Amino acid sequence: MFTGIVESFGKIVKMSAEQGNLHLWIKSAFTSELKVDQSVAHNGVCLTVVAIEGDMYKVTAIAETIEKTTIGNWEVGQEVNLERGMLLTERLDGHIVQGHVDQTAVCTNIQSQNGSTVFTFEYDASKGNVTIEKGSITVDGTSLTVVNSGKNTFSVAIIPYTLENTLFKTYQTGTRVNLEFDVIGKYVARLIGKN
Repeated sequence: MFTGIVESFGKIVKMSAEQGNLHLWIKSAFTSELKVDQSVAHNGVCLTVVAIEGDMYKVTAIAETIEKTTIGNWEVGQEVNLERGMLLTERLDGHIVQGHVDQTAVCTNIQSQNGSTVFTFEYDASKGNVTIEKGSITVDGTSLTVVNSGKNTFSVAIIPYTLENTLFKTYQTGTRVNLEFDVIGKYVARLIGKN
């Protein structure tokens, strides 16, 4: 489990394919604190640490993960948002995030607005996922509050700190991102037959 509060950036230093899997070596400031079998969220995708060498660690994405997330578009040299699993003894500063990407979305608009930046995203509504205004959404592993919600679109307002300390500073119109919809909302949608 995660909170959606990005700890730091990681840099992809090596990538290799093996059958349907993709192995990624990530350089991070907290590699020395990791251990094999630990879960780390990479742009919201929970991946297991399988090896550690110096300041780099290795994770493996299976074919389903590659298909349902943006991992298939990642490149060596690219930065990713990182978060280690939450500790039950700490405050839950974001919201409950599983690290299970539901689908991807595309950034359709970026607008400066009175000290914040509003990002609008569009996603495929046929998958049954929904947002609600003032509800939670995770975009590339960042816990956010929805400010506008439509059938297949939503917006989030990013404060300057979040803009500077997450990948939001790199987004442009057309950028594809990973989405994890609110876990409670997903269960409610399932119970009422919307999903």
